[in-house]
Amino acid sequence: MGAASGLAAWGLMTGVAMVNSGLSTFEALLMGVVVFAGSSQLAAIPLIAAGAPMWVILATGFCVNLRFVVFSAHLRPYLMHLPLGQRLLSGYLTTDMSYVMFVRRCPKPASTESGCQAQHAYLVGNCAVTWVAWVGCSIAGVLLASQIPMAWGLGFAGILALLGVTLSLATNGLRWVGAGVAGMAAVASYALPYKLNILLAIAAAVAACLVLESVRQSGESLP
Repeated sequence: MGAASGLAAWGLMTGVAMVNSGLSTFEALLMGVVVFAGSSQLAAIPLIAAGAPMWVILATGFCVNLRFVVFSAHLRPYLMHLPLGQRLLSGYLTTDMSYVMFVRRCPKPASTESGCQAQHAYLVGNCAVTWVAWVGCSIAGVLLASQIPMAWGLGFAGILALLGVTLSLATNGLRWVGAGVAGMAAVASYALPYKLNILLAIAAAVAACLVLESVRQSGESLP
């Protein structure tokens, strides 16, 4: 519940931004419910407003959401006992904050059936609160877009939410390096069109971490 208020403000701002970017009310409502990915929505909105090519919008959203591949791989042992439909629903509902809170509470998969059910219930509860807070306020933002000026600065709530997620996930030196490289690359290439600095930042961070991980493994293998 502690993260719900920040997500609600972020969802409200995103709903307003979707309408102000030129999307119709129906398109904005559909995007808010179906996509359900705040960071990729915020990355795609200015591209849509600028008339960027579809491949740029899709590539940006894909790269921004690549972190969920890691989340899914980590959650696999927790969810593989569930039917496919429940696993797909869990994947759709899982967000950064619900993932972080879940793995903190449940660092390892339970070894008993009752333990697995308890862990899944906790994940579902977190995801449900997140979904209601985000989608509800996103819909409100879409419907009230003409009444809520962007000058209110609600975008700062989204920045704070992403900053909190970043600090929670940066648990070792390699992740701090990746975050630092991504930040510097994004700032250095800010002038690129269509927000391509985001793609460049992700690529630079991944490349830097892969090189450092390879160097570390090489050092550990030396006699």
